[in-house]
Amino acid sequence: MHSPPGWKTKAVDANGTEITTLEGLKQNGEIHPIQQAFIDSSAIQCGYCTPAQILSAKALLDEHPNPSDDEIRKALNHVLCRCTGYVRVVDAVHRSAAVLRGEKVEPFVPIELRLPKHDGIFELPEVFYRRDGGRNPLPPIVFTPDSMEKTQVIGKPEIKVDAKKLALGRPVFTDDFILEGMLYGSLLTSPHAHARIRNIDTSKAQALPGVHAVLTYKDIPRIKYASGGQSYPQPLPYDQVSLDNKVRHVGDRVAVVAAETPEIAQQALDLIKVDYEILPVVVDPELAMKDGAPIIHDEPDTEGIYNARKNIVCHIGAEVGDIEDAFTQADHIFEGSYRTPKQQQVHLEPHVCITYWDEDDRLTIRTSTQVPFHIRRMVAPLIGLPVKRIRVIKPRIGGGFGNKQELILEDLCAHLTLETNRPVRMEYTRTQEFTSSRSRHANIINYKLGVKENKITAASLYLIGDTGAYGAHALTVNMVGGFKGLTLYNPPNSKFTSDVAYTNTPPAGAFRGYGAMQCQFGIEVLMEEIAEKLGLDVVKFKRDNWLKVGETMHLSKSLGEGREGKEQILYTSALDQCVDIGLQATDFYTKRKEHNNQNDRYRKGIGMAVVMHGSSIADLDMAAATLKMNDDGSFNLLMGATDLGTGSDTILAQIAAEVLKIPLDDLIVYSSDTDFTPFDKGAYASSTTYISGGAVQKAAIKVKEQILDHAARMFGYPNSKELKLENRQVRAPDGRIFSFAEIALSSLHQQDQHQIIATESHKSPLSPPPTAAQFAEIVIDTKTGKISVDRLLMVVDCGRVINPATATGQVEGGMAQALGFTLDEEMLFDQEGQPLNPNLKQYRIPRAVEMPAMDVVFVQTDEPSGPYGAKSVSEISIDGVAPAIASAVHDAIGIWIRELPYKPDRVKLAIKQDKQK
Repeated sequence: MHSPPGWKTKAVDANGTEITTLEGLKQNGEIHPIQQAFIDSSAIQCGYCTPAQILSAKALLDEHPNPSDDEIRKALNHVLCRCTGYVRVVDAVHRSAAVLRGEKVEPFVPIELRLPKHDGIFELPEVFYRRDGGRNPLPPIVFTPDSMEKTQVIGKPEIKVDAKKLALGRPVFTDDFILEGMLYGSLLTSPHAHARIRNIDTSKAQALPGVHAVLTYKDIPRIKYASGGQSYPQPLPYDQVSLDNKVRHVGDRVAVVAAETPEIAQQALDLIKVDYEILPVVVDPELAMKDGAPIIHDEPDTEGIYNARKNIVCHIGAEVGDIEDAFTQADHIFEGSYRTPKQQQVHLEPHVCITYWDEDDRLTIRTSTQVPFHIRRMVAPLIGLPVKRIRVIKPRIGGGFGNKQELILEDLCAHLTLETNRPVRMEYTRTQEFTSSRSRHANIINYKLGVKENKITAASLYLIGDTGAYGAHALTVNMVGGFKGLTLYNPPNSKFTSDVAYTNTPPAGAFRGYGAMQCQFGIEVLMEEIAEKLGLDVVKFKRDNWLKVGETMHLSKSLGEGREGKEQILYTSALDQCVDIGLQATDFYTKRKEHNNQNDRYRKGIGMAVVMHGSSIADLDMAAATLKMNDDGSFNLLMGATDLGTGSDTILAQIAAEVLKIPLDDLIVYSSDTDFTPFDKGAYASSTTYISGGAVQKAAIKVKEQILDHAARMFGYPNSKELKLENRQVRAPDGRIFSFAEIALSSLHQQDQHQIIATESHKSPLSPPPTAAQFAEIVIDTKTGKISVDRLLMVVDCGRVINPATATGQVEGGMAQALGFTLDEEMLFDQEGQPLNPNLKQYRIPRAVEMPAMDVVFVQTDEPSGPYGAKSVSEISIDGVAPAIASAVHDAIGIWIRELPYKPDRVKLAIKQDKQK
């Protein structure tokens, strides 16, 4: 049965027809060309939406064997994807179409170019200028300096180690696991934004046949905790309990049930009667901090709130230099206030968790989490079990973006298993993802900059953060925002102040960009405003002021992400080259001249921004890895690092393969199981490549030494210094060779028997920043206020690019999320705290047909502290789109719009107000 892509067919109408599933695509045991193209094109990130994309492609290609780019995007438009930005997906469909037509398809490879030794013209392929205005997928460009060491596996677009099973739709996610006797848990949430629970009557729910447990605050010990998955000890405040007698936002926890079916569980929730005492509500962070505002946390047992009576969860202050004198001495002082929205992560796989007792009476938690080791530590005191009796398994994750760096369902699901002695599964609905999980902090960003002789000599930032009802990431998100926002231009006299307020809205938490993208939006727009007012070339003004190699980051010691930090120096950066390449690839200056004096309805604009991020939390984040050799010369790589679609399992394996001089498929990767893998703090803070990669590299070096030492004994050599490891074998100077398999068998069964194995840990006193230049080209309809984005180009220095295919996917996906943040996405609430758009019909994320051309260029540097010179890439990709589009908007219509998102009504109002001046 073939229906046009996007059509829905009722089951009754499908009776008697043939239905093709993903599993049914294989022909004579061979993988289908569409599935293979998705694998080869690196179109798969988390893989949760991949089956729907592949089947949509199949339906399209059955009808249209040679589709256009627009036809492919239209066919994919009904399939939401939050990871990829759709670029590689479109490419995969083009490739599979060509294969099905019998054409030869070249493999997906980046365009590798040498970096000029001196400033000048870069040799960009003609297609990268996009003079035709198309948005067809282009491979990434990787610029490499001549000084970088050549590698064999590192730097190659290796296929992801999990790509095949995801393309085949294998049961790899949390909810693909079904246990005999499993119950279904469900959560009753508050319909009120602020209320005290006077009483809960659960008698009817408990009496319902098929219900095995109903739990409220009366049934669970009151143990305070913070839900953010961060290193021990977690930053204060500990302002949550598993179930409370007060609710502080719509969607807050009230009760949980476990029943034989999801339907019975829902019926039980409907039978619970709650007597609420409705309390006053405050949803605006500035109003929340005023005298007389409702006190959201008036409980006496919460530790660590800065000022509960004023709803200020934390107050941050840091200063360097003499800020007052610097402002006095400045030639000019400029101020600007900017606002950024509360954005939902919208990972396609919702939060889902399964808990059960194993055969040794230990509790197993199978959960979609970014932080399995933190979850184990955090859950233990809440459920009254020691850590040694808890095992946490992280399967494949269908996206997370920070929202799964949190304790969301694990404690409740575990309580239900403890109560029933049965396996229990809990899963959020999409509405609960909006009302009961986490989101990006909304911020009010107030900058004041002093300029002397065209140099930024003083900067102050007052940042107001909206943490919602609970403050798990309140301190760290806003501290990171202040540090990155004031370090991008790094004036010697800087002051940061932040108040983070509770409001009666769903809690904010971790989200890719983690405060940095909000504050860099503000500073970048203000820098452009200053350049305009002073009559300066904006690129030169920024270039003269941004952080340079060799400079100390002035606030690095006082703003260390929740604690005192370590002094940081910028050792590597290609920001100059990133900007120059972007200027050239977009014809930036030519287009800016062409855009002068536009008077028609549709006006074009081009903008740019520079950004920086970090690589881990310096001197805090730690990861470990174990590598062991098998009888056949293959290796098991065991690590706690969490792959949530980023490709970290693959790039970490590439690091090991590079050390051992083996192909990637000689490594069996197993990650994120607290019983069988060593510790890793988890997937956050842009640390996996840099920190976990450092651990893998160390372990691989130790294993390499052990292989050479054992080979020396087999050869009869006194030491291994003269031996060479290559191509799965060890070669002696006299030409004799032992294969890895022979060495493994000898070490395990014959000579000086021992296991060749190593476990190594890694942390770093440094957090080397990746840097990037973001460019945006737009068209504004001045009548409706609608902004159409034609092109996004990001030029990135993330050190050495371990895998250009996965890194490109990270940049494209980050730009896509940032596009939503800039143009559309905003969680809205009325004055009573009721959510106005808690679903994907009213809360729109970018779809395939709406995506602009998105191009990626890497400029490699050799970061001395990173594995093979690598820095991070996953978060910087989201930082620059908003300020670049703000810059383009001003280029098009001459107006600075300081509040995001740029919805048509807001842009239209700004145009109207500008005309009235």
